[in-house]
Amino acid sequence: MAVKVNEIFHSIQGESSWAGQPCVFIRLTGCNLRCAYCDTTYAYEQGLFMEIPDILEEVRELRCNLVEVTGGEPLIQEETPSLIGRLLDEGYTVLLETNGSIGIGGVDPRCIRIVDIKCPSSGMAGQNDLQNLKELGINDELKFVIENREDYEFAKDLLSAFPAIGCKINFSPVFGAIAPRSLAEWILHDHLPVRLNLQLHKIIWGPEARGV
Repeated sequence: MAVKVNEIFHSIQGESSWAGQPCVFIRLTGCNLRCAYCDTTYAYEQGLFMEIPDILEEVRELRCNLVEVTGGEPLIQEETPSLIGRLLDEGYTVLLETNGSIGIGGVDPRCIRIVDIKCPSSGMAGQNDLQNLKELGINDELKFVIENREDYEFAKDLLSAFPAIGCKINFSPVFGAIAPRSLAEWILHDHLPVRLNLQLHKIIWGPEARGV
């Protein structure tokens, strides 16, 4: 079984409630969306096919128990759930970063699924698979990438429509497009039970850095 891999690297987790922890990233090639603010366009096409055992061997060499499978959009490759299952069976804590347009029901529930709900500024809000909200467990996470007040109100309204969501919820400002202070003030004003998620890796290494 093979998947197309854009890059594998060891870095500091920059997003979600796992931010700040060392993590191995397996970035898979290909994405079915084209978000206006995408910062990984190089993953649309670039990559090489790798057999799953070879991926596991490369991950072992990096000596880190936290692994994220990301993209692109990892779930457009049919072997991705198998890769996740093999990582879990080897004892890794596995995060899946997915763009929210594809159902997550086929992903091993031991995996921590981080689902990105697309807001209007992405240009892709019509692609959200809201059935995923019913699949989320308490260890999973939601992420809203927010560029402006319209995005914020969209996210707030969606959360109001699904009050039973019990997972962690992250609001992440588009880097360089909105001041984190503005988003923080909106969250505080509305008493939202969400987490302000700054992209730590971009703060550390800069927005253009790759493989860190």
